[in-house]
Amino acid sequence: MMRIISRQIRFVCFYRLAFISAIFLMPAAQLWSGEDSPPGPDNPRSIAAVRIEGGESIRLDGILDEAVWLEATPAADFLQQDPDEGEPATERTEVFVVYDRDNLYLGVMLYDSDPDGIIAYQKQRDARINTDDRFMWILDTFLDGRTGYFFETNPMGIMSDGLLDPGAMPFFPVNKSWDGIWEARSTKGTYGWSTEVRIPFRTLNFDPSRDSWGINFSRVVVRKNEESLWNGHRRNQGIFEPVHAGRLTGLRGMSQGRGLETKPYVASGWRNMPEEADPTSFPADVGFDLTYSVTPGLRAAFTVNTDFAEVEVDERLVNLTRFPLFYPEQRDFFLEGSGVFGFSGSFGWDPYFSRRIGLAELEEEREAIPIPITYGARLAGQAGRYELGFIQVRTDQHRTLPAEDFTVARVKRSLFRQSFIGVIYTRRATDDMADIATPPDRHMGGIDLDLSTSQFLGDKNLMFQANLVWHTDPVKNGVSSFRNLSSHAVVLGYPNDIWSSFVSYREFGEKFDPAVGFIGRTGYREVGPRIEFRPRPQNIKAIRQFSFEFDLEYMTDLSNRLLAREIDLEFFGIWFESGDNVALGVMQQFERLDYDFEIHDSGSNGPIVIPVGEYDTRNWYLRGRSAGRRPIACDIEMNVGQFWSGHRSGVELELMYRPYPGISLGCDVERNDVRLREGDFSTNLFRLSSEWHASPWVSVTGNIQYDDVTEIMGLYAKFRWIVRPGSDLYLVYTHNWLNINEEPLRFNLATLSRGATTKINYTFRF
Repeated sequence: MMRIISRQIRFVCFYRLAFISAIFLMPAAQLWSGEDSPPGPDNPRSIAAVRIEGGESIRLDGILDEAVWLEATPAADFLQQDPDEGEPATERTEVFVVYDRDNLYLGVMLYDSDPDGIIAYQKQRDARINTDDRFMWILDTFLDGRTGYFFETNPMGIMSDGLLDPGAMPFFPVNKSWDGIWEARSTKGTYGWSTEVRIPFRTLNFDPSRDSWGINFSRVVVRKNEESLWNGHRRNQGIFEPVHAGRLTGLRGMSQGRGLETKPYVASGWRNMPEEADPTSFPADVGFDLTYSVTPGLRAAFTVNTDFAEVEVDERLVNLTRFPLFYPEQRDFFLEGSGVFGFSGSFGWDPYFSRRIGLAELEEEREAIPIPITYGARLAGQAGRYELGFIQVRTDQHRTLPAEDFTVARVKRSLFRQSFIGVIYTRRATDDMADIATPPDRHMGGIDLDLSTSQFLGDKNLMFQANLVWHTDPVKNGVSSFRNLSSHAVVLGYPNDIWSSFVSYREFGEKFDPAVGFIGRTGYREVGPRIEFRPRPQNIKAIRQFSFEFDLEYMTDLSNRLLAREIDLEFFGIWFESGDNVALGVMQQFERLDYDFEIHDSGSNGPIVIPVGEYDTRNWYLRGRSAGRRPIACDIEMNVGQFWSGHRSGVELELMYRPYPGISLGCDVERNDVRLREGDFSTNLFRLSSEWHASPWVSVTGNIQYDDVTEIMGLYAKFRWIVRPGSDLYLVYTHNWLNINEEPLRFNLATLSRGATTKINYTFRF
């Protein structure tokens, strides 16, 4: 019976998705009537950029007192997206755009009827400033309605940026990893606040033959929880979708210079590892990054002796599952231009996961260890209707690990207004060693399709994604079939305000494991429908939106035997006008164990093992979050219910205290109390963080974290001085201890490692 039901589900999913996608393709094709037709709304607003002539210059101080600003006509008349869609913004905003041969300038007047009510805590470069009043803008330099640059600043003049990735909507529309070289200055007054921005054209890829770009602006007034936009103000649109941007006209004669940029660095340090035969060392190194604009839209980079001393440590996580945890990439070389490598419909896994390069998980180590990178090359950008990405990296031999070469190639071709088709290829070549059971060369190839429109049924969003991935056998002289070494998936989504829904089908072969990818589980099929209903009550002033959600994950093995089933039912959620929110729900889970699972090692009491069997559990959760604009902000999640053969209660608490602008103190706590037939245990995780940002250019940050699963306590502290955009001085100190006391939450710490590093880099542009 279960096999028949599973087959029926597969039949219904495939044929309904095929039918709906066929219906979808017709209006999508109609939205793009010609290859050369510009994407976007039928009547977008436009603003003319004024060219600075006669040797005039702009002093970047946040005060629009230069005469050239008076020559420009501002973008104004912003309309609300929230809370009152389509109504005029309650506070006036004016944006002026001027430029010279080398730079684009924005001057912004953000008037405020209550200047004492302006909220601005953040001073950190690249901070998430959802706590503050802020001004955001995007530049679609190719006017393709898909790609672009995202920028934002606040009354303190911080600089935060990223690359737009509309293909990831509605999940992660901005890749914040990109750090462009640009400057912003803000100032406050009785009128409100104002900002001046300078963006060198050398920072941007663009088509020099175009005299118009896509551009859009958004303003958030935090105390009112109000967001307004210049163009694309509808809730189904927004600042993150360049297809809804306005037009910046009048551009001519911009220069990217010779397109050459070099960034040398010098690093020296001290390391102490008491357990090593030679515990103390003084490593020192030099290296450089070289970047060259092959074309105005395509940029190549080369790095030698790549160093990541300034990279933040990973946040510790407690894993009570059988599957590996996903940690985000934090290294600049792999983050720059990484948006092109995003793969459609691969939520929860990735055919290309850059942390497989230069990082290794060893059984004798409690954390991922860095592998020296000898050199790396990267090519990323746009050529006509194509997005291109290429990475080549060589890692050195380290301990028992051989040297390896990694190759990643990606091509995306735009379709219609908002869609694309793409291919990806990866190769991992391992220097031959007799005791390695994997082949010296492992290859992977994939194809993905992303069809999206924002004009379904007139003004609704609709998306369809599909992909197929296959790789060579990961076992030397292996004979696995294509089915066992491949995966495929389809996703149909209707991501809109009030109603939002998704349905997906995914299948992974038994031996599917891309050599440069990440996947937590293999050998299964999964159907995953999700429906969200978020009504907006008109007669309850304190509440902006309710939310109700149903999410099902139904997973079988490749013989259609049920492996897991998860039903997440959010009974209700409330989003208050104040910015606070709360949600209550229940999660019902079924899990089949085909082998014993060690969930916890209790030290002297031995491991706790979950035996083979079927487990059907129910777990309740309550989540709450206070508005980030408050000096003291709090996130909390509580879980209670059945867990494997017994019961679990857990709590996660995040507190943030901001006594003054630029200063923040944070505390994160996670505790799980587990009571099982096989044994009882508790897990605890603590993280304390502090930040002091004297200005957007000088900062001191640090954290200390501990969990009683690994029994490691780690300290990380960093001083950063941005000498000028693209040139930095770092001082970094790390210290790791092992708690050798077996009693819970009692400490007897022994040093595992400690060290300090000084790093200086400086960017030269030609």
